[in-house]
Amino acid sequence: MIHNSYLDNRCPTMSNTLQSVIAQTLPFEDQKPGTSGLRKKVRVFMQKNYTENFIQCIFDALGDKLKGSTLVVGGDGRYFSKPAINTIIRIASANEVSKLIIGQLGILSTPAVSALIREHKVLGGIVLTASHNPGGIRNDFGIKYNIENGGPAPDNITNSIYELSTKITQYKTTPTLETDRLIDILGTSKFNVDGRQFTVEIIDSTTNYVNLMKQIFDFNKLRALIRGTDQRPAFNVLLDSMNGVTGVYVRNIFVEELGASPDNNVRRVVPLDNFGEIHPDPNLTYAKDLVDKLKEDSNYDFGAAFDGDGDRNMILGKNAFFVTPSDSLAVLANNLECIPYFKKNGVNGFARSMPTAAAVDRVAAKLGKEIFEVPTGWKYFGNLMDAGRLSLCGEESFGTGSDHIREKDGIWAVLAWLSVIEHKQMGVEEILKEHWTLYGRNYFTRYDYEECETEGANKMINRLEGFIADGGLVGKAYTALGKTYKVAKADNFSYVDPIDNSVAKNQGIRILFEDGSRLIYRLSGTGSSGATIRVYIECYEKEDVLTDAQVMLKPLVEIGLEISQLKEFTGRNQPTVIT
Repeated sequence: MIHNSYLDNRCPTMSNTLQSVIAQTLPFEDQKPGTSGLRKKVRVFMQKNYTENFIQCIFDALGDKLKGSTLVVGGDGRYFSKPAINTIIRIASANEVSKLIIGQLGILSTPAVSALIREHKVLGGIVLTASHNPGGIRNDFGIKYNIENGGPAPDNITNSIYELSTKITQYKTTPTLETDRLIDILGTSKFNVDGRQFTVEIIDSTTNYVNLMKQIFDFNKLRALIRGTDQRPAFNVLLDSMNGVTGVYVRNIFVEELGASPDNNVRRVVPLDNFGEIHPDPNLTYAKDLVDKLKEDSNYDFGAAFDGDGDRNMILGKNAFFVTPSDSLAVLANNLECIPYFKKNGVNGFARSMPTAAAVDRVAAKLGKEIFEVPTGWKYFGNLMDAGRLSLCGEESFGTGSDHIREKDGIWAVLAWLSVIEHKQMGVEEILKEHWTLYGRNYFTRYDYEECETEGANKMINRLEGFIADGGLVGKAYTALGKTYKVAKADNFSYVDPIDNSVAKNQGIRILFEDGSRLIYRLSGTGSSGATIRVYIECYEKEDVLTDAQVMLKPLVEIGLEISQLKEFTGRNQPTVIT
């Protein structure tokens, strides 16, 4: 259990010279990073040398830049975090890293890591998280590397890490460096390792990030919204951290700074290493407790949930009115003028991941802004932001963010939504209906089939790729429930980065219909076992904008299952999650 009251003791300085050693090891075959780092079951990481190998390969991939560098380290506090941090400290000291900046108790949200990298202008950071995946000894752990701009490592670095992991024979470590209580107490410790000074600074997990949010948003207006004024009643929020890392940030920002009630406006705000045995994924299935609470209690005007490491968000209005991430991105894009950060810096452009519905594209067209469609994975937004061509972006997987950092950011998204609500003096449902009236509605849903048998999932994708190769889908018409859709194009999405011309291929099977409707099929890169198949279904309606989304999309769902033969290949009659 982690609390937000921290000791302010200083760690002692150690003057005795410590000696690093070279430890022999053998490679593992399964250390290929996915969409966002290496994710496996905890017991996989607990294997002898498994974590050591991967950390050494990260350092080796960085080459000469590593010597004398500073790195940020932290994560969502899930099970195995402390042993992993101890390993990182010892291996970093032996590899001539000069300094580590670590969140107290190892706690740093993924957005906070990105913010710290950018604030201190350091080489990068190591994030210990499996994001929205469940935690605890029976579940998942993860390690990913973030680069100098604060964003996830691009493909060339993760490919290098994997290549090194296939042939590693040794790693460097300082076994006598005492780490057991090092991350518990705020302060700076200095060690002499092989005649070099090695520094470990333990910092408050929230200070830097909270200060950044204060620079972006008008906290006075948000405080008046949440607490109410003489002219306006309090806007009643319920924020669910799902026992993840955002709990410390929610308490600091929403309770201490903005005046929300610790008893009535926030829930599950104590980070637990197993997330209280829940699945910390902010969607309608895994955050059902929050959804039910808003349905039961009409006093709540707004709800939001966050995932384990704090980079994802779900937005709900009164009576649990659900905002799809695609619509959330579009609404924010259409209302950025109410946020001081964008008033000051302007708005350069928008972007979405390829599977995300095209609602934001319509906003970009109206506002005369560039719009980019990129592969799934936040790393693809970084180059565009660094080049000054992108201000706001999002993924349908409940990720939204801006160029204030280089990660998606759940807390930021909620503060942005509350800023829009305060500015427009409207509730969530009113804002969405106004938006649909202006732009039309991109109906969207995603079906997730989790932990499928890998062979069957691969056969399904291979069959679809065969259709693309022989052109067998183009021009074909499919009918279900009285609606007919004709295929205009089918491909496996590829992306050429407009900044550095790097190419990402095979990013998802797309079936595009003549009316603009879409079916997308992907194997997820965020699972730790088996295969997760994601099917994305989208159609656009200009006038009929108030029909239930699942009803509107049902014909396309049927067609999507017919084309893919998903039931036949996986044996699954129902998805694990529908969002």
